[in-house]
Amino acid sequence: MSTTIETPDPVADPPGTARPVKGHRVVRSSRMAGAKRFSGLRIVAFAALALMAVGWLLPFLWAVATAFKTETDAALGGLDWIGESGATAEAFVSILSQGNIWVWAFNSLWTSVAITAITVFISAFAAYAFSRLDFRGRRWMFVVILASIVIPPQVLIIPLFYQMLAFNLVDTHWGLILPQVVMPAMVFILKKFFDAVPIELEDAARVDGATRFRIFWSVVLPLSRPILGAVSIFVFINAWNNFLWPFIVINDTLLMTLPVGLQTVISAYGVQYAQIMAQAVLASLPLIIVFLLFQRQIVKGVATTGFGGQ
Repeated sequence: MSTTIETPDPVADPPGTARPVKGHRVVRSSRMAGAKRFSGLRIVAFAALALMAVGWLLPFLWAVATAFKTETDAALGGLDWIGESGATAEAFVSILSQGNIWVWAFNSLWTSVAITAITVFISAFAAYAFSRLDFRGRRWMFVVILASIVIPPQVLIIPLFYQMLAFNLVDTHWGLILPQVVMPAMVFILKKFFDAVPIELEDAARVDGATRFRIFWSVVLPLSRPILGAVSIFVFINAWNNFLWPFIVINDTLLMTLPVGLQTVISAYGVQYAQIMAQAVLASLPLIIVFLLFQRQIVKGVATTGFGGQ
């Protein structure tokens, strides 16, 4: 179906009449077809995203369901979401009563907060220096930082352990914290953000007599709150989930973090599937709470930096 646009002819037609203009047509059918194609693509995209979300949620939901089963029902296997004996919290009670879980949770919390604060502090200063200061070797130093991003952390485990051993920091929380505060990826992310901050704002502050530190602290950092929040969340999640380094450097049970401490709760009756799943749920619960509280900042950070965590 199509429509024609008619315009009056002041010479041949009297006022109030209209005549079709040749070659000037608006084809509504093509627009409707394009809109239908666009709607179809959106439906396919949403369906694909829904399938991906279900695929991600199913293992977690299965872990939660297994954690609320008895050990007998969990060992039987099968695809039953609820065991024959019904739902029970025996696995959680056993885990909470056997280990120093509250001590481990506190250790994880304060070490993760310390790592986050120190990492963001160091990374922000380093990123601003690379973004605004012109010093000898700046370009080569930044190349080294970019190259260090691709180095697997596992390669540095042995050198870091010997270094902590030389400093007498093994089996201490500072030995756990210090090796994790240097994150080149965060320096790169913050540097790219600082590059986009208008230099005119700093020039105006410099005219008013502000020093370089004052400009950084009072002008640049307040403008960088969204990216600083996103970086802080990424660093916190990475520090909370870290298992390998705390497992190597900490031997004292009272100094262990939650992921490491939960692995020490071993039953004398062999593999306890319900308890293993309860451990996994307890370890992931704080991160789920953090995500629910700061999901907007996380999405904004991923959209701004393209960095989805480590």
